Amino acid sequence: MEITKKTLNTSQYPGNLPGGNGVHYSVQLLEKARADPDTVLKELGSNLSGLSVAEADFRLKKVGTNEIAREKRQSALIRLLGNLVNPLVLLLGALGVLSFLTGDLRAMVVIFVMVVLGVVLRFLQEMRADNAAEKLRAMVRNTATLVRGGKEEEVSLKMLVPGDIIRLAAGDMTPADVRVLFAKDLFLNQAALTGEALPVEKKAAPTTADVQNPLELPNICFLGSNVESGSATAVVICTGDRTYFGSLAASTVGQRQLTSFDKGVNKFTWLMIYFIAVMAPAVFLINGLSKHDWLEAFLFTMAVTVGLTPEMLPMIVTVNLSKGALAMARKKVIVKRLNAIQNFGAMDVLCTDKTGTLTQGKIVLEKHLDVFGDPSEKVLDYGYLNSYHHTGLKNLLDEAILNHEELEERLKAKEKYRKIDEIPFDFVRRRMSVVVEDGTGLNTLICKGAVDEMMSLCTRVEVKGDVIEVLPEHDAKRRQLVRASG
Repeated sequence: MEITKKTLNTSQYPGNLPGGNGVHYSVQLLEKARADPDTVLKELGSNLSGLSVAEADFRLKKVGTNEIAREKRQSALIRLLGNLVNPLVLLLGALGVLSFLTGDLRAMVVIFVMVVLGVVLRFLQEMRADNAAEKLRAMVRNTATLVRGGKEEEVSLKMLVPGDIIRLAAGDMTPADVRVLFAKDLFLNQAALTGEALPVEKKAAPTTADVQNPLELPNICFLGSNVESGSATAVVICTGDRTYFGSLAASTVGQRQLTSFDKGVNKFTWLMIYFIAVMAPAVFLINGLSKHDWLEAFLFTMAVTVGLTPEMLPMIVTVNLSKGALAMARKKVIVKRLNAIQNFGAMDVLCTDKTGTLTQGKIVLEKHLDVFGDPSEKVLDYGYLNSYHHTGLKNLLDEAILNHEELEERLKAKEKYRKIDEIPFDFVRRRMSVVVEDGTGLNTLICKGAVDEMMSLCTRVEVKGDVIEVLPEHDAKRRQLVRASG
């Protein structure tokens, strides 16, 4: 078949193993970013009409599904065995067996009842949490719009393969690491990868050799980012664990480390074992040598050993942790591992990442200052008029300003001010401008941009109603003010 002549060479894609080779991955992305779209399509064995169904199936078998590494759900048997393989449980089990061998059935029953109750309660609680998490996952089904055989269709994200042609629109999640072929006003939020809350623009033009950081490539969109505005056509470069986000996920999946609670319980258990290892022979020898009845000395030693061991401890621990898990459940929080409850409650300091990842990704307007750092209503009014009238992408700064609804009532931005024109933001002018006309017919140009960009354009400044020439010391003071407030 001809398919074998067009098959994908998986060796050219980064990270053939989970996590991938970071250097190889960066080189591949830089090569794709610097090449023109036609060259990229040729290297990937694709075209604008998309892959055929047969070719896509063949590639899917070669590279696997587009899924990132995640913790596999444990079977019920493995989970039950995991709860049994615990130093304290094993110690109690050994003592229960010895009690049975010595004929102390009452002690044996008490010990095994406590062990079974503790293990079963923990097992049921964790299985219930896992089932709830699986139901939540089942409610979410992610799809991507792609072109296959010249036709657009919605396909599950896990079915994507390198070389697929996809369509992106506002609200879409980027389904893999892709190279933009065509774009119109495309802005993406990459907060999950970079922590930056403000969206970044993506274009189809080849990038220059100056950019070395893959996350700064202007024509590469990464899995884990989402489209805030605009549209684009792109070709899939990497999928699954071979993506940038997938390599990060793979590094977090593995054997769980013991929590401080687990370590504490284990230390206590081993302390008890060491203590029993010293006390039991000593009691046995002293009792045997003093009474010369070695059978009675052995039975007495067993009674002392059982008495030293806290049979109720597993049950008490499990009940308390389960109580915490139930309290969290009432707050709509699923606790998958009971031992995590103790760690959560033992926190002294909680450190979170910056805006856009773990926090809400919002900016709040606290101050509106003039060039001397004094509060200025005029600055706020101009900022509101600019944010209200421009029709482009509303960024976080615009939303923070527009949240002050009292300004709409005071300014009457829609009734008293008519928009004459606007110039959207671009990377040449590096500012966004609107022209508004008030009731007197006065036209006002309001520009918004980065501090350094705006100060480089200003030749005059208003001070207490007077317009004067900008002096170097004025700009120095304003830059100092910006640094202090940042």
